[in-house]
This record gives sequence, C-alpha cells and structure tokens, in this order.
Amino acid sequence: MKPVLMFITSWCPYCKRADVMIADLKKSNPEYANIEVTVVDEELHPEISKKYDYYYVPTFYVDEVKLHEGVPTKEIIRKVFDEACK
Repeated sequence: MKPVLMFITSWCPYCKRADVMIADLKKSNPEYANIEVTVVDEELHPEISKKYDYYYVPTFYVDEVKLHEGVPTKEIIRKVFDEACK
C-alpha cells in the first residue's frame, strides 16, 4: 500500500471537507483503513510544500504523482485511495 501525501491550509473549507470524506471512506471501506495519509499544512511546512508543483489545496499525491488538486469529492478521494491500494 502506498502512502498518500495531502497538502492543506488550516483555513481552507475544502480541506476540512476532505478530512470528513477521508474519515467516511476509511470507515466504510476496510481496504482504505490502512492507508497512511500524511497531511502537510503548507503554511506550517513551506520547506516541504515548495518541493511540489501545485497551486490549490487540498492536493493529493501518491508515489510522488499528483492525482488531484483543488475542490475534492468523495469519488475523487476514492480514486486517490484506489491508486494507493495498487
């Protein structure tokens, strides 16, 4: 299982919504429960976020590949998790 890297900001409403969707998906699908999601707040850790190419948050990376940037949906996060399970 591959880890997921998620970039956020503390004030972003879409990032907060993504957290809820992630929790729901992990609760409803046992396969997703073991996926490690590393959350990086770009304001607290600019030294990490500057190494990645994105503009909007939340942004999801799996294996250093950007899979989604911007407003998430549950289906988008499901696709990110499916990629992490490969």
